[in-house]
Amino acid sequence: MAAVSGLVRRPLREVTVRDAINQGMDEELERDEKVFLLGEEVAQYDGAYKVSRGLWKKYGDKRIIDTPISEMGFAGIAVGAAMAGLRPICEFMTFNFSMQAIDQVINSAAKTYYMSGGLQSVPIVFRGPNGASAGVAAQHSQCFAAWYGHCPGLKVVSPWNSEDAKGLIKSAIRDNNPVVVLENELMYGVPFEFPPEAQSKDFLIPIGKAKIERQGTHITVVSHSRPVGHCLEAAAVLSKEGVECEVINMRTIRPMDMETIEASVMKTNHLVTVEGGWPQFGVGAEICARIMEGISKKLVLEYSQAVVNIMYLNTYSIKRLKARSVWHFSSRKYFKSKSRKSCVQFPGCSCCSCHWC
Repeated sequence: MAAVSGLVRRPLREVTVRDAINQGMDEELERDEKVFLLGEEVAQYDGAYKVSRGLWKKYGDKRIIDTPISEMGFAGIAVGAAMAGLRPICEFMTFNFSMQAIDQVINSAAKTYYMSGGLQSVPIVFRGPNGASAGVAAQHSQCFAAWYGHCPGLKVVSPWNSEDAKGLIKSAIRDNNPVVVLENELMYGVPFEFPPEAQSKDFLIPIGKAKIERQGTHITVVSHSRPVGHCLEAAAVLSKEGVECEVINMRTIRPMDMETIEASVMKTNHLVTVEGGWPQFGVGAEICARIMEGISKKLVLEYSQAVVNIMYLNTYSIKRLKARSVWHFSSRKYFKSKSRKSCVQFPGCSCCSCHWC
C-alpha cells in the first residue's frame, strides 16, 4: 500500500455487477414502499442470475413477486401498477423475451405520457440481461439497445461496470418515465473496484450523461455495456504504439449524450464506435449520423467563414498593393519587406499574406 501525504491509501473494495444491482434495488425498496420487483423466479429462487438474491426473504411476497412464464401478462400488470402510482421493477429473464411484451413496453408504457397530454406518467423499470451471451444461439443473443433506443417516451441505459450498474438502476427507479435497463449476462460475475461514493445510499448516476473512461488525443472510441472493457484493452495496446485513444462509456442510449461525444471528436478528429448489436440502423450508425449533422455542419460553417475572411483579406491586400504601386508578387523585395503580413491561413508560413496556401 502506497503512502500519500502521510496517509495509507487502502485498496478500493471490489463488487460484482450482480451485487451492485442487488444493492441498488435493495436500497430503493427500503427507501420507497411503492417500489416492488416482479418477474420469473425473482423471489424464492433469488432470480435466474441471482441478481435479486435475499430480497424475497427481506421484503416478502408483496414486494418481491414470482410470476408465471407470461411476459405479456406480467409486463401489463407492471404497467398498470405504474399508472396507479406504484414503481414496479419488471425483470425479463432475458431481453429476448421482452419481444413477447413489446406491445406493453412501447404502446402502453412509452406512449401514455404523451397520449394523456402529460397527465399520466408511467414510472416503471424494465430490466434484465441483454445482448450476446455464451452458447445461447441466435434467438437469445440480440442486443436491444437500438430497438428501444429508437422509441420516443423511453429512457434506455446500458451499464458497463459495478458503479454504472448501481447508479443507473437507482436513477431508473426514481425516474418518473419508463426506463429500460440493459444489463449483460456475461458481466454479472465480474468484480470492479467500487469507489467510496458509490457505496452511499444516495449515490446516483444521472441518466443521459456519458463518462470518459480514458483520456486520449488521437482517436475517440465510443461504446456501451460489455464492449467498453474491450475498448479499454485495445486502447492500452495502442498506447504502446503511440496512439492515444479517448474511450467514452455511453452509459445512456436514450437520451444520448452527444455533447460529450462531439467535444471528444472535435479534439481527436477521429471516431470509432463499438457495440454488440447489428450494424445496420444501430447505435453506432446513429452516432455517426449525428456527428455528420452536428459537428460537420459546425466545421463547414467555420471553414466557410474562414474562406470568406480570407477572400476579404485578399481583396483588401490587393487594393492596398495597387494603391502603393507594388503589384509585382514575384518581386523578392516585396517578399522581404518588413511590412509584409504573415499568411492568413497558416501562421508562420513564408508566403505572401494575400496568397492561399
